[in-house]
Amino acid sequence: MLWTAAAVVALGFLVALEIAARHYGMPGPITNQAREVIFAPKSGPLLYASMALMMVVLTWRERWIAAGVAVGIDVVFFLVRWALDAKMMFGNGALWVVLGYAVIAVTRRTGRERALLLKGVGLGLLLVTGRKTGDTWLLITSKTRPTVLDQYVATADHALGDPSWLAGRIVNATGTIGSHVLDYVYIQLAVAAVVVALYQLRSVATERRFPSHHLVRTFLVIGLLGPGIYMIFPVVGPIFAYGADGGHWAVADLWPNTPPTGVPHHMPFNEITPRNCMPSLHTAWATAIFIHSRKGPRILRFFGAFWLIATLGATLGFGYHYGTDIVAGVVFTFTIEAALRSLERGWDRSGIQLVAYGATVFTALLVSYRYLSVEMAEQPWVFGPLMILAMVSVIYGYIRTARQWEPKAVPARQREPQPELV
Repeated sequence: MLWTAAAVVALGFLVALEIAARHYGMPGPITNQAREVIFAPKSGPLLYASMALMMVVLTWRERWIAAGVAVGIDVVFFLVRWALDAKMMFGNGALWVVLGYAVIAVTRRTGRERALLLKGVGLGLLLVTGRKTGDTWLLITSKTRPTVLDQYVATADHALGDPSWLAGRIVNATGTIGSHVLDYVYIQLAVAAVVVALYQLRSVATERRFPSHHLVRTFLVIGLLGPGIYMIFPVVGPIFAYGADGGHWAVADLWPNTPPTGVPHHMPFNEITPRNCMPSLHTAWATAIFIHSRKGPRILRFFGAFWLIATLGATLGFGYHYGTDIVAGVVFTFTIEAALRSLERGWDRSGIQLVAYGATVFTALLVSYRYLSVEMAEQPWVFGPLMILAMVSVIYGYIRTARQWEPKAVPARQREPQPELV
């Protein structure tokens, strides 16, 4: 019943977004996803990653068959597109396989087997649908928020030493190699999440059930709540507000060489650029990957740490975010992770306090960026450390509380020696 209710709510949300997108003359998430059944997908790796998530409920024999069918379908699509000189992209085969298993679950499976397979299909479709939903959300932010708060955020960013301007110059100095690596990391964030999620879900096929908490849940909640903050705090980013990508809407072509100055105020911006900076959801998702990779093997822990560091370098170095966005994104993630883990194990005093504290710090950061930005810029040696300290305090609170939640090892009882019989 819980999964059914969640599916109904998700469907209603998608329909609402579809209607909103149509209002602005653009296709919504349902239309965009339906097009990828036939037309070239936007991201082939994402569709194959979603199929990999779905396959956690299958046996190894079924997995090999599913992968072979997906590749075979993609080869046919590739040949047809090559003959018609159409746009080339793979991934249709993976989507066909996921949809095919949805049909198999309804028509060929019963009871717990059907429920488990439908959960796997739903998990895979959530990944791709979440991407389409995010694209529609970004469209709505650009259409409904004609003014942005970049000048306030950029002014507050002086307290952190304008890290985006510094990172931008560093990335430029690394040349094309550094840019290509960071660009790949930035674009393939969902694929990296699937790598960690597959490790967490590796036993689903044998145990016939999903774990109570895993990375995909955190990813979805971050993606659901984050765009709501965009509507409250619209920001486009340094490369647009202060760089060449902003065109005549930019204050000036300052990024990444000259940090901005002056008294901040609301600034109008175009109806194309998404207001998707505050908080940085790329940072939030990369932080979630890092958190969930901590209990994996060493190579997975290194992978999570690398992806977080590279994502931070990309978000700042490409001018997509300010340092203040990064701080808010980290606090945002640890608060959501604490809430989901509390929900999993049952709310108690420590969980409530941690979530309340994280939400308070996150709210205080946003209020400070908006109403204390000038004071923050004038006294960087006070507000800069305060921002970092606030972020670190949430991280420390989460680590300390999470350790308390871990099951304690109970020492085995020693058997008392039996008296010898004479």
